[in-house]
Amino acid sequence: MIEAHNVAIFADESCLGNQFQGRANPGGAAGMMEYWTGDGWVRRDYWTSEPDTTNNRMALSSAIVGLGLLRKSPCDVRFVSDSQYLVKGMTEWLMGWKARGWKRKAGRIENLDLWKELDRVASQHQIEWTWVRGHAEHPQNEYADHLATTAAEEGAFSDGLIESGFGAWLEAQRNLHGRYRDYLESAPPP
Repeated sequence: MIEAHNVAIFADESCLGNQFQGRANPGGAAGMMEYWTGDGWVRRDYWTSEPDTTNNRMALSSAIVGLGLLRKSPCDVRFVSDSQYLVKGMTEWLMGWKARGWKRKAGRIENLDLWKELDRVASQHQIEWTWVRGHAEHPQNEYADHLATTAAEEGAFSDGLIESGFGAWLEAQRNLHGRYRDYLESAPPP
């Protein structure tokens, strides 16, 4: 569990085989948490999977699992995702749904069970929901995508937070593919 009060979570989701009908679509949800200690960045990873799911369910799961791993409450969280469904849901749609008794103006809310769980978990923290374009060379988002895709392919679970492999992944991306050479880590602004 993360014990810091100021945390960034970079999350992503994957669903394999969405283009196929009549067969299971395994999915993964993952994230990397990071916080500054004064001496450097501390990073931890998490991931989960489901044997048959959708991208949207996995996007919601990435937030539910990640926020659920925060030990201190409340935390100031910057939650970064490339899922507009997740970010718009939490910043634009949720309040209206709740005001209407968990209903949409035009029909039922898909994934209502997960939206309610995310609302419960998120209410314990101060969260800045941030959208980034997927596959646009954002290193933390690309790393979370790597974790989510691997979880979907392997049907894997991290069973909590584990030491992050971001540094090794970043170095491999630089050496093998020439990517992220301009990415510099620095202390957060005061």
